[in-house]
Amino acid sequence: MLSINRHLCAYCGGCVGVCPTLALVLDELTLNVAQEKCTACGICVKLCPVGALSLPEKVEATA
Repeated sequence: MLSINRHLCAYCGGCVGVCPTLALVLDELTLNVAQEKCTACGICVKLCPVGALSLPEKVEATA
């Protein structure tokens, strides 16, 4: 699940343009994510210049 830190977000829209599933939408000064479309690829997280986007770390199962 993609998380947005709204205190850090600069609303530049860069993440919207790189999302392959169109899960991110910038509406005026609000960035929204359609979680059902997000595949957690991490492209937007890597691109964000202010670190406002994050994905939970994957927990590896132990046998």
